[in-house]
Order: sequence, then structure tokens, then C-alpha cells
Amino acid sequence: MLQPVDLFDYKAWKHADLFDNVTHVWDVLPRIGDYVISHLEPGIHGTVMEGAFLEGDDIFIGAGTVVEPGAFIRGPAIIGCNTEVRQGAYIRGTVLVGDDCVVGHTTEMKNSVMLDGAKAGHFAYIGDSILGRNVNLGAGTKLANLKINNSEVVIRHDGETLQTGLRKFGAILGDHVELGCNSVSSPGTIIGPRTLVYPNASVAGVIPGDAFVKVKQNQQIHPHRARE
Repeated sequence: MLQPVDLFDYKAWKHADLFDNVTHVWDVLPRIGDYVISHLEPGIHGTVMEGAFLEGDDIFIGAGTVVEPGAFIRGPAIIGCNTEVRQGAYIRGTVLVGDDCVVGHTTEMKNSVMLDGAKAGHFAYIGDSILGRNVNLGAGTKLANLKINNSEVVIRHDGETLQTGLRKFGAILGDHVELGCNSVSSPGTIIGPRTLVYPNASVAGVIPGDAFVKVKQNQQIHPHRARE
């Protein structure tokens, strides 16, 4: 559950070497910036619509990708082919976005990776995170990347406490994970492939693959008392 191969089918991905020689999957996070810079061949091969903002010349946008008016992209950034960067998206640099992805309306993204087919269509925050193939974030999903006390993120799994050495660590979501609307992950959350998180859930820790995560609510309905 803690190595890239446990979470992603990435061997045929054009950026598979990003995951080479890591002990734990979160070891990828500090290397994203250097990887993007070293693999970047700047060029705009898709469509950047009038009113979109690109800062810096260290940006690659693949063929078939559309960047809508009001989107802001700061380099270094690699954005693959046939991807949508929708109105109001805010890409803050050191990002690697694959093919057929969506960075949606008012979605903010920094120091993160999207493998092919990952989608964050509406009002999401993606910081210091990795989204596997065909991950989907429901509207309003937040991948929190900083603990409230600013301390190092640690991982507790199988009775062990593992030091990550990271102060900023969002979520790592395996292939085909889906997070429902308005769900929130605590810093250092790792979710195995094909797991579904129900709307409004707050999740943390290492969550296995092929699971459902629900939050039970006690909904009460009372007769309306007419005002006197």
C-alpha cells in the first residue's frame, strides 16, 4: 500500500520514471519540481483561449488541450494532451498533468501530479498530492496539505509510525479512486485503488483499496413551529 506499484498502473505512462527508485510513494512529492523542469520542452500545442493567463515560458501544453478564459497557469508546468483547464483554474507551478484530465472551474493545484484521466472538475484544492489514473474528485473536494500545527506529516500503518520528512503532504489517491462532493482529506492521506469516499466525509490515514468510506449522519426532522 505504500509503494507506487501498489497504487498506480503507471509502467506504460510516459512519465513512469517519476516513480523510479522510491522507497515510499510520498518520496515522489519532493522530486516533482526537478522532474518537471528536467523533462520540460516548452511549447503550446493546444488551444489557449483569449483571456487565459500564462506566466513564464516554462510551460508545455499538449495537442488537443484547451485552456479556457480566466484560467491562470504559472510554470514550470507540463500539461498533457486532450486535457481541459477550465475557467478560473489556478495552476501555481511544479505540476504534471497527464492526458485526458480536467483541472476544473476554480480548482487550485500546486506541486502535484495527475496521471492520465484524472479529473477535478469543480472547486477543488490539490496541493502536494498525486492523483492516479481516472481518479475523480467531486465538487468542493479539498486535499489538505498542511497540518494545523505546521508539524511534520507522519504515516501510521500496520502498527508502524513512519516519518515522511514532509511538512506539506496532501493526499495520494490510487487509480480509479472517487471522492464525493465536499469531502476533505487530512494531510498524509493515502487511499488504495478503486475506493469510493462518500460525500461530506472527512478522511485520514491509510485507507485500503476496493472499499467504501461513509460518514453516518443523524438526520432529524421536526414539525415546523409556526411563529406567533
